[in-house]
Amino acid sequence: MTEDPGIESIFRRNNRRKIIVTSISLLILFLTILIAISLGPLRMTLQEVIGVLFLGQIYVDGPYGPVDANNIVFNLRLPRVLCAAFIGAALAIAGAALQGLFRNPMASPSVIGISNGAAFGACVAMVLGFSVVSGAMAIPAMAFIFAFITLFLVYFMARTKLGVPITMLLLSGIAIGAFFSGLVSLLQYIAPEQQLGGVVFWLMGSIAQCGWDQFRIILLPIVLGSMILIIFSKDLNLLSLGDDQAKNMGVNVERTRVMILCATALVVAGAVSVSGVIGFVGLIVPHIFRMLLGPDHRLLLPASMIGGAIFLVIIDTISRIIIPGELPVGIITAILGAPFFLYILRTRKKEVWG
Repeated sequence: MTEDPGIESIFRRNNRRKIIVTSISLLILFLTILIAISLGPLRMTLQEVIGVLFLGQIYVDGPYGPVDANNIVFNLRLPRVLCAAFIGAALAIAGAALQGLFRNPMASPSVIGISNGAAFGACVAMVLGFSVVSGAMAIPAMAFIFAFITLFLVYFMARTKLGVPITMLLLSGIAIGAFFSGLVSLLQYIAPEQQLGGVVFWLMGSIAQCGWDQFRIILLPIVLGSMILIIFSKDLNLLSLGDDQAKNMGVNVERTRVMILCATALVVAGAVSVSGVIGFVGLIVPHIFRMLLGPDHRLLLPASMIGGAIFLVIIDTISRIIIPGELPVGIITAILGAPFFLYILRTRKKEVWG
């Protein structure tokens, strides 16, 4: 039996499209990173950035003479830009996976409460002074722990004798997320004055404190979780068609759903543990790429990762240069994301009512 030449042609076109889209997106990401590194109190040309990164150039001309650009690039700007890229990629791929899993373009990492749970864990560490006793790892560790506690609670509450319906999972996530959001507000109310500023700033979402130590914290969970999601991208395509059809195609629906949720929790916990709560990245980026590339998660997930990295690097660069001092990136993403959310809502309303 020979393969249908029409199907073979479609596969070839899809593969070419995947290669072209990925290559262009990676090139844009590379240029975005170079531009982001070049901007700051000491402006550098792209040639100087490339010289420092790849050619061993150490000094560049500053306003008062030669400046050690090696220290500025490798100790200050590069780790922060890489953190922004990985956090943006994590939030975007998590949003794309959840939108496919829930079959809802308005789904995002906060929809099942993971972000709120991680935020509560981090706030507990700050308010109770764990970071003073246990060091800088206390806040990320508590964020990780409570992200997975949240996932366990959501899954346990949604589980029925017949499995885990999507609707129950969604409603449980909203309820548990609201519960942890209330606990975070309670912590803000009772927090000592010396800790309150740090809690509020962390909840706004910021990458200002990210260095090599923070990058090492997020690297493994984001890479591992993203790999799991990409491995399950074909099954996610089938789940997007409905549980019954996915079962008929040989997908173990419950196991696949658990793996996708765990991988999503892993990447979100990794991101939120060092950046705080950055909203709307997981909503905006996957939706844009779904409109551009279609619903195939084998292409959509990696493209969303690259797009999320580009998006957050740009936003973080704006936050560094838009005003003196630091503007938390969560403020900018909220300003951009809220109108975009309303646009999606209005589009969905037109689809429902005609």
